Amino acid sequence: MRRRWSIAGQLFALQVLIVTLLVAAGTAGAVLLARRDARNAAVEEVTGVAQAIAHSPFVADALTSPDPTALLQPYTEATRHATGTDFIVVMAPDRTRYTHTTVSLIGKPFAGTVGAALAGGTVIEEYEGSLGDSWRTVVPVRKGNDIIGLVSVGITTDNINRSLLRQVPAVAGATGVALLLAGLGAWLLSRRLRRLTHGLGPAEMTRMYEYYDAVLHSVREGLVVVDRDGQVALINDEGRRLLGVPEGKLDLPAEAAELIASRRTTVDEPVLAGDRVLVASQSETRFEGRSLGTVLTLRDHTELRELTGELESVRGLTAALQAQAHEAANRLHTVLTMVELGRTEEAIDLATAELALAQQLTDQVVGAVEEPALAALLLGKSAQAGERGVELTVEPDSRLDSERVPTRDLLTVVGNLVDNALEAVALAEPPRRVRVLVRQDEREVLVRVSDTGPGIPADQADAAFRRGWSTKQGPGRGVGLSLVRQVADRYGGSYAIASGGDERGATLTVRLPAS
Repeated sequence: MRRRWSIAGQLFALQVLIVTLLVAAGTAGAVLLARRDARNAAVEEVTGVAQAIAHSPFVADALTSPDPTALLQPYTEATRHATGTDFIVVMAPDRTRYTHTTVSLIGKPFAGTVGAALAGGTVIEEYEGSLGDSWRTVVPVRKGNDIIGLVSVGITTDNINRSLLRQVPAVAGATGVALLLAGLGAWLLSRRLRRLTHGLGPAEMTRMYEYYDAVLHSVREGLVVVDRDGQVALINDEGRRLLGVPEGKLDLPAEAAELIASRRTTVDEPVLAGDRVLVASQSETRFEGRSLGTVLTLRDHTELRELTGELESVRGLTAALQAQAHEAANRLHTVLTMVELGRTEEAIDLATAELALAQQLTDQVVGAVEEPALAALLLGKSAQAGERGVELTVEPDSRLDSERVPTRDLLTVVGNLVDNALEAVALAEPPRRVRVLVRQDEREVLVRVSDTGPGIPADQADAAFRRGWSTKQGPGRGVGLSLVRQVADRYGGSYAIASGGDERGATLTVRLPAS
């Protein structure tokens, strides 16, 4: 395949062409200026020589002598050799030559313009005479007020050109140095550009940009590219959606900004961004041993976490139902045995008491909370609490009869608070109790969960709602209360931790303004 020129190669060729044209134009201009200067210098020289001869008393006396040629020819030839001019002609006013470089032309008429000189002025012209093309000047010779003769001094064009040719080596040298320096600068620039563009051509770079842009905007993972200075260089569409960053802005959520600023390498680290739980992975990017910055990839973990929470709830409820099935089987065997023993009344009382206890819990929860999803959540948590040996009680004054807050956010708050309370009291000394209060009024929805667990130290109450804080070690910890905080912040509500009603434990209270 025919190799295409890279951007650096094309730029180098273009620069060389432009520099060559500029140097050629400059050289041509310099030659023209030098030629003009040489012509002006020649004109000044012949004018000065002619005026010097015309003002010489010797020349004026010779012109009035019987044989002007005998006196003037040796004088003008000596002057011509001394001044480097090509001819000096002293003539009568009627153009008759008294002197000339070519002796055979003496006595013959002068070829050229003399009108202005006869009028007392000076003639300067380029004229092709007997010696060829030349620049000449004609001035009058005066004696008193009379013009008794004329002096013409000239330099041939060939002589002027020879003087210019003597300057050619210097001009050529300067031109060569200019071309060399310009070519060297263009080569260095193209070399740096080739290094920056990795030798790619315009079509390749255009195609690469189009492909990369299409990929960045179509991938289903958020991507944040950070340069060496820690500035965000690029965020793709999915990254803006996950981080909640509008187009044209780079205001990242606090936790994402902190992770980027740390520049640390991490894999699948949970990050909160608004009401989303994101899984972030960050690594350093390098090319040929140089650090280019970092790349942060983001995946939405919110829906997966919700599904995981629902699955854990189902598993807990299933385990609780299995335990209750065993308990129910034991009680049923007991009732049947009592019937076989003829103790029917006691069997009926035992069965009725068990049914009444279960129905009482259901009636209490359903009667207090008309929201079906929240009622189902509390019943499921009650079964989990029973399996763990924890007494979960819904406060009698709980009341939620309308959707003041969206169900999803309410389940997030209540579910995470109850889960934390159950974990706190599961390993505590008896009595192990959890009390739940969900109440609404015209202004707000109040959620309060109290437990008899070990409690939370007062100096860590604020930190408990930050992501990553937990009393237990392990992956996935320290997210529940941070989600509660996110919901409260989004609604402009409040959250607080206080000591429990008993001597131990904690009470977590969340207030959400009703909208």
